[in-house]
Amino acid sequence: MTKKLFVLVGVLLIFIIIDYLASKDSVSVRQVKAIAIPEANYLLQVEHHIRDTQRPEEVFPFPIKVGGVGPVQSLYSGPNQYPFYCMTVDSGLGQPLIDNQIGLGVPVYDEENDSDIIGYSKDCAIRTRLSYVIVANEVDNKNEFHSKTALELEQSPPEDNELLIRVEQGTINRYIYTILMPIHVDEIGSQTSANIWNQKLIYRFDGGSGIGYRQGRVKVSKLLDKHLSQLEKGYAVIASSGNKTSYGYNMLLAEDTARRVKRQFVSLFGDPLYTVGIGGSGGGLAQYLIGQNSQGILDGILPLYSYPDMVSVATYALDCDLLNNYFSFQARDREDWQDWQKRQYVEGLRAINGAKQKAAWLQPLNQLLRWQKPEFPQGNSECINGYFGLSSYLNNPKQGFIKPYFHESVAEQVNWSYWQDMVHIYGHDEYGFGLSTWDNVGVQYGLQALRNGQITFDEFIDLNRKVGSWKPFHEMKAERIMGASGILPAVWLSLWGEHNITNADMRPAKRHSASIAAINKAYEYGQVFIGRIDLPTIDSRHYLEDDLNMHHTSASFVSRLRILNAQKQTHNHVIWISDKEHNPAEQAYEVMDKWLMALKQLPDQFTFQQRVRMAKPALAKDTCFAEDGSVIASGKGVFNGNWNHYPDGACTRLMPIYTNSRIQAGAPWQGSIFKCHTISIEAAIKKGMYGDLDLSAKVDELKQTFPGGVCDYSLGDMGRPEHLDHLKH
Repeated sequence: MTKKLFVLVGVLLIFIIIDYLASKDSVSVRQVKAIAIPEANYLLQVEHHIRDTQRPEEVFPFPIKVGGVGPVQSLYSGPNQYPFYCMTVDSGLGQPLIDNQIGLGVPVYDEENDSDIIGYSKDCAIRTRLSYVIVANEVDNKNEFHSKTALELEQSPPEDNELLIRVEQGTINRYIYTILMPIHVDEIGSQTSANIWNQKLIYRFDGGSGIGYRQGRVKVSKLLDKHLSQLEKGYAVIASSGNKTSYGYNMLLAEDTARRVKRQFVSLFGDPLYTVGIGGSGGGLAQYLIGQNSQGILDGILPLYSYPDMVSVATYALDCDLLNNYFSFQARDREDWQDWQKRQYVEGLRAINGAKQKAAWLQPLNQLLRWQKPEFPQGNSECINGYFGLSSYLNNPKQGFIKPYFHESVAEQVNWSYWQDMVHIYGHDEYGFGLSTWDNVGVQYGLQALRNGQITFDEFIDLNRKVGSWKPFHEMKAERIMGASGILPAVWLSLWGEHNITNADMRPAKRHSASIAAINKAYEYGQVFIGRIDLPTIDSRHYLEDDLNMHHTSASFVSRLRILNAQKQTHNHVIWISDKEHNPAEQAYEVMDKWLMALKQLPDQFTFQQRVRMAKPALAKDTCFAEDGSVIASGKGVFNGNWNHYPDGACTRLMPIYTNSRIQAGAPWQGSIFKCHTISIEAAIKKGMYGDLDLSAKVDELKQTFPGGVCDYSLGDMGRPEHLDHLKH
């Protein structure tokens, strides 16, 4: 152990030196150095729920012609966010258009003398342009994409067996949009011809964990690679950097942008037979919410690796670092928590003894800096492998960006967080920080483990006394990180954000109370998936639990439960889970195509829900797939399990479904209680909350640990507006 400690100290010194040297020359010439003032812009006013709220009439004269510029202001999602970092150069589209001379946004340079600034761009617009891609024959099982201009194609047209794609790109709502259309050679130069289009449209949504303030980078080659098979069949594909959650989880803005991108397409080519959404992680989440909240954008959805919504995921994901901090630094007996199966009983998410961590040495390094006995972790969990750093980048307004997009003078003026992205909807506190929906008052971490005898009462008390919560935003500080310049991996000297977590003294560590007003707005503005979706849906994912991947299977069943609760049936909702070596996406497209085309043929005398059920293909049913693509089991009940209180089905037995920290604390699987009602310890014991345990002698200890009472999840969510239960189908 002594040798390892010397190595850790040596590594730390090297990082300090290199980080210091790198920081002396880390400023980008394209930094945003001044903040624009948001223009007053229309925010859709919602009385009950956005689903039942009429969207305003379009005011922009679509289509955007080649050489034209798309709208800069959104139609109904509120004021533009500033600062905003332009990424047209990063996307290979050249510099953005100049829109001011007073230093707002990124500098724009003279094309001939690239050291001369000729203006600035705060809104990152570009002129709509066309380009072309020839898809060459596969070489070593990899497609080759060759970008061409119209002139180059006239001089050297594609071979008969090569696919020609027209690429239209421009900006809408400040984000970069893309339209991919397969064409014939004789259509070169036309923006509107579509002679081999099969009249079917795919809208690509992409994921990632990020906050706003960036335009987003677009790589046409990636979009082509993901959709080549469909393009070869005649599909058209549309996408926008505004529909990639790496660049923000504001689903009202995402919807506004998607609506306008589709409007651009329809104004050029007419209405498609249908529009199907596809995309993973946050891209799946976006489909659920856009499909729930709006009409006219999507006709069917193919969410991959999806979650129901960011508000729900944040509820337990932000527990991860709290629990990691407790296990690593605060636990009375840290050695006991080296059993990662025991951690899983509390965290719910998958944990594996003996599994390796990528940066395991950060734990003993941080323990050493706190004058604690250093210990290398003896396992790994999804909380670490999947959610490392999430609390910093989405929840800590003082963290900012690691990459130097913004000058220090700008960075200091901005509250960088998901909550700040939503401030015009959720509201802000007295210090100007966005209100949060995250709450852990009364949460009894590890309650199920206590009931099951997997942890002792003393461990339960120690955990809940010390686990604490996230400090108020105005008290938070940025992480202490070295090596963030990109030369070396980041060294976290404030592991698990421990300096932003409340501490226990003579009293239990303080918990965080959410804003009920913010939760209300999250519901009303459609940032929460409440299950009101009737579009044909195939929710598909690989089984990645043993990889400790953040895309846990339970999320699909959370969505299923919410649909069932809202609509009393789930005929439109199909779940596919596959071995990670098999990709069922092609089959999902085929099944969805049959479903949507059959749906169009049914008469209007039936309700939409009836038609969705009647049009449903035989293969549109819950299914799990083996490594070779064969069906392991399919049909009703194959995924039964704890989530619906049935014995494990055939698929669940092979692909177990895990929980999360809130379910392990007694919350329902549906996962939509963001602020619980609390009851007294005496009432909790009387209700049987602790099972068969005799805690009559422990009442005082429990009351000291939970001075405000404990969650009674049977009473529902304090922040859910009552009128949501009476929404129209």
